[in-house]
Amino acid sequence: MTKTLSVADAIRTRRTVRHYLPDPVPAAHLDTLLDLAMQAPSSWNLQDRSIVVVTDTAGREGLTWATGGQPQPQEAPVMLVFVAEPHAWRADRSDVYEQARHTGAWSEEFITGFSAAATEFQQGLADRGLEREYAVKDAMIAATYVMLAATELGLATSPMNGWDEDEVKKVIGIEDRADLAIALLMSIGYAAEERIHPGRRSLDRTVFRGGYDATATAPWPFL
Repeated sequence: MTKTLSVADAIRTRRTVRHYLPDPVPAAHLDTLLDLAMQAPSSWNLQDRSIVVVTDTAGREGLTWATGGQPQPQEAPVMLVFVAEPHAWRADRSDVYEQARHTGAWSEEFITGFSAAATEFQQGLADRGLEREYAVKDAMIAATYVMLAATELGLATSPMNGWDEDEVKKVIGIEDRADLAIALLMSIGYAAEERIHPGRRSLDRTVFRGGYDATATAPWPFL
């Protein structure tokens, strides 16, 4: 029987893997990962993020091109594209409120006030050009859930940077959607390599109490 990892164990044992075995990811595992990803919190519970699952050869070849030939899309059987939806607050969200009513989480009075406050807040973000930033943050939280859940299932992942957003959009069929943004690409599969933890800086260089200590993170003078 496989031992279930704690959240702490998953955090400490997760590594970024670039090379994968050709073995497929079980459909049940993938379904679990997607379900857990959507359990992630989002600002104002807008759930302003989606995931596109790419498993076909043509799609993965397209993502290989979009990432400048990186090995992950070539080798991993599953690629996830996390899409941020900056304008989600402008759309109908009655289903979100209905779920909250059904579970008893939110009262009618709360929903009325919450809806108005959320709209006011999001309009403020729009006025300051921050809609995309907030949606990308929410997508990244969902991506983190996937990485930890995949580790528990014995799967490897790689959160990917270094891609052309326009090319990624073409692969997933949203090249005409200026209202959507690509937040992250992630490969999922079984590792074909063992990655040793390179270590992290000590907490006294990265964790501060009460205020940021610039001297702790500046090993040389600003030029």
